[in-house]
Amino acid sequence: MLLVPRLGSGIPLVARTHEMRRLRAAFARAERREAGAVLIAGDAGVGKTRLLTALGEHVAANGALVLTGRCIDVRDGGLPYLPFAEALAPLGSSGDPVVAAAVRSRPALARLLPQSGEPQPMGPGEHGQVSASEREVMRRPRPEQDLGQLQLFDAVLGVLTEVAESRPVVILLEDLHWADSSTRNLLSFLASRLRAQRLLVVGSYREEDVHRRHPLRGLLSELVRLATVEQVALAPFGPAEARAFVEALADEPLPADVVADIVARSEGNPFFVEELLATDADCRDLPAGLAEVLLARLERFPAETRRVLRVISVANEPVSHAALAEVAAIGELELDEALREAVQHHVLVIEDGSYVFRHALLQEAVYADLLPGERNRTHAAYAARIRAIPQGRGHDAKLAFHSLESRDFVTALPALLSAMAEAEKLGAPGAALRHAEQALSIWDAVAVADRPEGVDELKLLHEASYFAGTSGEPERAAAFARSATELLGPDTPTLRSAKVWRRLAEALLALEGTLDEATLAVDRAWELVKDSEPSATRAWVLATRAGFLRLLDQPGEALDNALTSVSDARAVGAVGAEASGLITLGTLADSAGDAALARERLREGIRKARDAEALNVELRGLYFLALSYDDQAEMAEALTHAANGVARAEESGLTWSSFGLELRARQLYLRYLSGDWPAEDAAGRAARGVSSAVAARILANWVLFLVARGRFDDAARLLPGLRQQWAADIQIALSAGDAAIELATWRGDHTEAVRVTEELVAWLEKIEPWLLGGLRIVALGLTSVAALAADARLHGDQRTAENLVSVGRRLLEHGRRTAVEGSPRSGTLGPEGHAWLARLEAAASGLEGPADPALWSAAATAFDYGAVYEQAMCRYFEAQALLAHGLPAEDALTSAHTVASALGALPLRDAARDLAHRARTDLPGIPPAVAAPTRPNPLTDRERDVLERVALGRTNRQVGEELYISEKTVSVHLSRVMAKLGASRRAEAVAIAYDRGLLTTPATKD
Repeated sequence: MLLVPRLGSGIPLVARTHEMRRLRAAFARAERREAGAVLIAGDAGVGKTRLLTALGEHVAANGALVLTGRCIDVRDGGLPYLPFAEALAPLGSSGDPVVAAAVRSRPALARLLPQSGEPQPMGPGEHGQVSASEREVMRRPRPEQDLGQLQLFDAVLGVLTEVAESRPVVILLEDLHWADSSTRNLLSFLASRLRAQRLLVVGSYREEDVHRRHPLRGLLSELVRLATVEQVALAPFGPAEARAFVEALADEPLPADVVADIVARSEGNPFFVEELLATDADCRDLPAGLAEVLLARLERFPAETRRVLRVISVANEPVSHAALAEVAAIGELELDEALREAVQHHVLVIEDGSYVFRHALLQEAVYADLLPGERNRTHAAYAARIRAIPQGRGHDAKLAFHSLESRDFVTALPALLSAMAEAEKLGAPGAALRHAEQALSIWDAVAVADRPEGVDELKLLHEASYFAGTSGEPERAAAFARSATELLGPDTPTLRSAKVWRRLAEALLALEGTLDEATLAVDRAWELVKDSEPSATRAWVLATRAGFLRLLDQPGEALDNALTSVSDARAVGAVGAEASGLITLGTLADSAGDAALARERLREGIRKARDAEALNVELRGLYFLALSYDDQAEMAEALTHAANGVARAEESGLTWSSFGLELRARQLYLRYLSGDWPAEDAAGRAARGVSSAVAARILANWVLFLVARGRFDDAARLLPGLRQQWAADIQIALSAGDAAIELATWRGDHTEAVRVTEELVAWLEKIEPWLLGGLRIVALGLTSVAALAADARLHGDQRTAENLVSVGRRLLEHGRRTAVEGSPRSGTLGPEGHAWLARLEAAASGLEGPADPALWSAAATAFDYGAVYEQAMCRYFEAQALLAHGLPAEDALTSAHTVASALGALPLRDAARDLAHRARTDLPGIPPAVAAPTRPNPLTDRERDVLERVALGRTNRQVGEELYISEKTVSVHLSRVMAKLGASRRAEAVAIAYDRGLLTTPATKD
């Protein structure tokens, strides 16, 4: 069981900024003697108590007296004045003389506060700003209210008014929907007499419980007309807010699909979120405790109402009145009364003339409470109605659902196949996959004679594999395809067998580490059609095989297969296969260095794929067209084509297909490089239901943004999970490894940065030794190696420094060899590769001393193709190197700071500002930091900088290196400091500075 904190126990208040602002404003008015009341309405579990708790904490911190009372659910009339008795109880036992005197002077309070003495007759009370005529009116007994009650009301108002003279008073009343009549009368009395007291009354109630005949409803109508009363509606969380709440509750990061499931099922209700999360991480079944809470509301309803609710729970969609009348088989008048009861009590709502549960979890609870026979009969009744009355779009899916649940598999199977075809046409491969899986699950339970014609198990497996691959579940796509090959027999037609083996090859290609198996599969397909006449199947097999041969670095044979594929496809009119062959020809031209020819063939292939409605082929072409521009660092064009591909994938429902995913991941990384940083976290989230590897592919790129923006804690939570996915996709390893190195670097943990670098390099050497992405990894890691070596030299640890230099040289050699031995897609190392190689050389120049600023400048220039963030990083390191050599660095620092500020790259921005401060360099638009000492400080800023570092145990040489000044200059500053402070030694100067408050940071050793 996943244990989570309970609500209100340290969990931050999520997404209630607007409501809290209104409540705080009401309190601020009360402090100014503008008394008021606020009524908070919301569903059960929506967070009313949590909001009141937060308000209580806020006002208490501002000196207010907080009095809290709660109503309870006592059905036989309730307990008179219970919430007020609870709220005012602290007054009766208060040790504050003002409060005690106020209570003693009002004997009528003994009815609520027994400890204050017996009730006694009392004269007119005092009400602050309430006029004498108003007091006279309120004391006139009404038929339902005797003088004793008026005296009590007068006493309550009087004591609150008097106490509020010394400090503001806030009274919080919870669950007013359970309030008894006496409590409601007292609340009405107080609200109508709020004038110039420093008093705020806040009450909460469940909106869904206050039906038309509820006794609180009339009071609410009366109160909202008062100028001093305002209402706050507490709505459920939106999707983003609910996700934030789940993350705040969970002990550890949860898979994206689990979070999405909780958000969807809870519909933003915080209590439901907590219960779903606390029960089990998978959250598939409704927690028993939550079900009991939900069902308890229905126990008060008549039997007919409960019966109708059970019928509606089976529908799984809004239900029309006519459908209910037929399925429930009860009279019209009885049905009307049952529905009216449910609607008035906010159990059902009416949407477009149909009835639906107000909350989906309530529907789940009612459905789970059905008896098996009752459930089957009701599903069968719905299925019979659907068969008799066409339902429009979704007819087959509805029929399949109810037929499956009523165990009518003969009806369900053809309905599932029709629903699968409809889902595919609508661009919903995930839905199509579910229908295919359900059909497979009942295939053997349907007699051969009852199965639809033209469909067999082999076809269903082939379809399931395709739909799994296009909906972001590549592992399952491969599993279905393998199962399909196991059904092949000697009687299976050759062309059909070739299709099955080609499908397996394509499914395996989407997985990491299965290239050998995939190659065997496509070769098996080729053997089956190699000697046959041209056909669509043969053209497709050739096109697929050409792509494999290109991956296997056999360009000559790949070219032959691609050309033959195009020729065969044209001969038989297989336009989709022709398009696939043309796209492979385009990628081969790119590898040969002919970008113009490559783009021409790619565009032709994309056009033909669109004409043939070969969507996956079209996306493949768009991906390689974006890569063609990316390889040449033509960032704007690459981004445009990637964005076009993402849009096309979205509109066709193939966002999480193999190339839909690649386009999305490439677009995100290009946006990172170019400085077009998304504002919303949604850009880094995968859709619900995709595999963990697919989700990690996007998340690995998104975590780069988190680190660059300074969201270190968010990144740190995600990286361990991404580490487990390295083997799933090498791009996950590269992006997540990059983020982990940069995170450790920004946090100053260079040892961890080097550890991650060496771990990832060793892993790459086993998988793909000279992968060009490794160049980026060693360049990042080498920066930390150089920093550690410099720190070791600073502390006189020469042996450690030499060991670190050896580590750096190994990484340098790996990077240089990668640049030579790696296989660029375009045949030669492109601008991005040259830029990372330049950064590697610049970082290496700092292994044995101050880095070479010229090399860092060259690296920054190399990133000038549009990688604005990486260029800004190089400018920052260039500034460091310039200052270390005693050279001005204002231009480099300004460049880095300007970009960082524009991007919201807070770590780089703050680092640039800190470096500028230490170097006494002004940044445009940033005023120099001016200290505000409480007493005159005889030390200059530079002298204080020197003394702070001496206090930390630095030597003169170390201080000089940190502040970019010479060791002799440090000695001069120290001499002046000791003279000003009257000290004879360094340590004495530090002690005097602390005594005088000239240094505020406690001295600690590194």
